[in-house]
Amino acid sequence: MTNLVLNVVVLAVLVAVSWRVLRRLRPGPLVWTAVVMCVLTLVFDTLMIAADLYVYHPDKILGIYLWGAPLEDFAYAFAAALGMPVLWTVLGARGRERTGSEHGRAAEDER
Repeated sequence: MTNLVLNVVVLAVLVAVSWRVLRRLRPGPLVWTAVVMCVLTLVFDTLMIAADLYVYHPDKILGIYLWGAPLEDFAYAFAAALGMPVLWTVLGARGRERTGSEHGRAAEDER
């Protein structure tokens, strides 16, 4: 399996699982987050590849590079830019529900 196929599958599953939350989020912050993550990926992947910290198998990648980073590496930036706000929203809502129910129980106990 090539990195491109793996990335497409992971991104498709991520979007499918989180679609209900994603459509409620404002697109502007998501886009800016993705842009910043891609710029960071561009810079740091290029530096790490130049320092020979890791090497890609030529048969597993497309061979298209942006500066020095393979195109497939940017999928991880998109996954983080989409996945982290969704997790933050879901876990924050769950925490608010838990806190709200604890306050409700405490008020009932006081009566």
